[in-house]
Amino acid sequence: MSTHVPVLLDRVLELFAPVLDTPDAVLVDTTLGLGGHADALLSAHPGLTLVGLDRDPDALARCRDRLSVHGDRVHLVHAVYDQLPDALSRLGIDRVTGVLMDLGVSSMQLDVASRGFAYAHDAPLDMRMDQTAPLTAAEVLNTYPPGDLVRILRDYGEERFARRIVERVVRERSKEPFTSSGRLVELLYEAVPAASRRTGGHPAKRTFQALRIEVNGELDALRAALPAALSALRVGGRIVVEAYQSLEDRLVKQAFAALAKSRTPEGVPMELPGHGPQLRLLTRGAEQADEQEKEHNPRAASVRLRAAERILEVHA
Repeated sequence: MSTHVPVLLDRVLELFAPVLDTPDAVLVDTTLGLGGHADALLSAHPGLTLVGLDRDPDALARCRDRLSVHGDRVHLVHAVYDQLPDALSRLGIDRVTGVLMDLGVSSMQLDVASRGFAYAHDAPLDMRMDQTAPLTAAEVLNTYPPGDLVRILRDYGEERFARRIVERVVRERSKEPFTSSGRLVELLYEAVPAASRRTGGHPAKRTFQALRIEVNGELDALRAALPAALSALRVGGRIVVEAYQSLEDRLVKQAFAALAKSRTPEGVPMELPGHGPQLRLLTRGAEQADEQEKEHNPRAASVRLRAAERILEVHA
């Protein structure tokens, strides 16, 4: 397995540094992965309590080992990030000082060929982040109606040739069900025009992304997780989100923007009490990794980081 390098680690540490040195500081890492960000944050802030969520039992097992040096400051929970309120409730935590969301597929999941996330390796068409979940990429590919497959490839993969790809998938699956990523990659090479392959990257990239998002319900989970995470922040608390594709980043941008503007009706000459902005944006747009980090850590190439601070309490 390749060495895990957390993306934009220095920037994440910098953004959280002003708020995590209080004795009661609690940070939720909603996508623990291999624990690189979590380990660095715990080391930098000796009084910090960390709640680590991950849907992947293998990731939790590895992190339990890696983070054991931090003792009882660490609480690990097997959960998808939209289950954050339940996880905090079970731990008796009402509000938190920080939330970190490092979205997308983890380094471990990409590096283990048998998980089926990487189109560079022939492997079972699995793509489950949580291998206790029932739905696999093979089931999606073999059983979904053509119209649903076209929608998934267009909406989740932004694939221009979705209909052309699906026509071939339907024809081939009628002969023999798809079981391996290698067979799917071969089909995609045939279905995607050569001109597009030259300029649009690997022909499997968009289809694999779309299948992964469908299998794991990623966008639906993120739509629910963002308001839950923002509601859990205490005043002065901060949220940092790293997204790796435009669909995720758009949801983050919209969620932050909605709470960063005043709710006082237009035309009212002064801010109404309790109607001011609830968030202060800490980044100008989405920040990217610099060229040096991209060179040393290819997974940083597509990252878009956004951060915000809670400045007004939310009352239900």
